[in-house]
Amino acid sequence: MLRKVRAASAVALAGTLLTGLLGFRAAGAAAEVMIPTIVLPDTTSTQFVANPVVQPLPQVGAGTGTGTDAEAQLAAARQAGTLDALVDAQPTEADLSSEMRCLAGAIYFEARGESLEGQLAVGRVVVNRSKSGRFPASYCGVVYQPSQFSFVRGRSMPAVRTASQDWREAMAIARIADQGSWSSEAPNALYFHAARVSPNWRLTRLARVDNHVFYR
Repeated sequence: MLRKVRAASAVALAGTLLTGLLGFRAAGAAAEVMIPTIVLPDTTSTQFVANPVVQPLPQVGAGTGTGTDAEAQLAAARQAGTLDALVDAQPTEADLSSEMRCLAGAIYFEARGESLEGQLAVGRVVVNRSKSGRFPASYCGVVYQPSQFSFVRGRSMPAVRTASQDWREAMAIARIADQGSWSSEAPNALYFHAARVSPNWRLTRLARVDNHVFYR
């Protein structure tokens, strides 16, 4: 009887152990199934493309009012090709400052009727003097300096025929001389005299242009 009880107990104990073992395995399997899985976002499906935005730059002087007369003059000089064409490209209005009228007056009275090159050479002498530091620093100061220009009477010059072609040329040449947009045939000249006289100046002779001889 005792043996039967022990055998039954052993069988029961084995059954309990087997049930527990199976339950543990089942629980482990369930734990594996319940482990959360971290899913990373699929970054390969999203692409960012940066497209450059190109904005046109504003054009200087194109309807903005920022262009200057000097810029227009230099542009005309590059396109002209000849001094005659450059003179023709100058503004025709007679609204000149007092300084420019002095410069144009010197050209008009000293070289009226000469070639455009001859007029420009005379005009550049006035410009060069005003920048040299050895003469007055303004065009009117240079022109009205005592004993320099024979057409000057005191602090005035004779009347100008403003409707004449000679005056229109003188104004155009004055603008060109002032802006330096065409090279003179007597560069850096500070003095000149009529070719018909010989003052025997101890100066460096640069050139003769039409009816004048120019010196430095």
